Amino acid sequence: MRVLIIEDEVGLGKTLSQLLTENSYQCDVAENLGDAKYYLDIRNYDLVLLGWAKINGNDIGLISDIKRDAHKTSVIVLSEREDKESEIEALRAGADDFIRKPFDNDILLVRIEAKLRFGASNIIEIEDLIINPEEEKIIYQGEEIELKGKPFEVLTHLAMHKDQIVSKEQLLDAIWEEPELVTPNVIEVAINQIRQKMDKPLDITTIETVRRRGYRFCFPKKIS
Repeated sequence: MRVLIIEDEVGLGKTLSQLLTENSYQCDVAENLGDAKYYLDIRNYDLVLLGWAKINGNDIGLISDIKRDAHKTSVIVLSEREDKESEIEALRAGADDFIRKPFDNDILLVRIEAKLRFGASNIIEIEDLIINPEEEKIIYQGEEIELKGKPFEVLTHLAMHKDQIVSKEQLLDAIWEEPELVTPNVIEVAINQIRQKMDKPLDITTIETVRRRGYRFCFPKKIS
């Protein structure tokens, strides 16, 4: 398991790295936002330990970026803040856990193990719809749906950000390796394939278009 520790307290960063290395984790330590983004760009991490309020006030944005670009990565915030508002803010931004400093090392290790264990599955289950990103498989009411490639990735990304409006640009950045080389029309093509191959045959609605803003995963859509 690979862990990125983001902590500008040099001593604490080294202590955490040593603790995790001794427990068979591979660790990188970033002391600032630039280093953190560099590591996140070049490596895939199972877990990010984020020192709260240690990155020039951009903690919330970084959490959101990690969850958008690397949804498999768990994020645990380590914070000196005691107010519940900060914890709520971090969790709403996508953090998987919030641990207050000072913390017991043994408890930290157990919570990391629990998060990695229970966060290992990326399967999305919403009522009778199951999306399995690892196997590129969709099952609806027990039957497999034939949807592969970019349309599958678009559907999966929107499902992972359920109830959020995702723009075409965000979809391009998240799914296409070189988004600058394709036009936004590829998103429309993918959405159309989802509707033709999945929604219409099954008589369901999974994605709605939000005019001038993007798309939103809406299954199961409530009929007013």
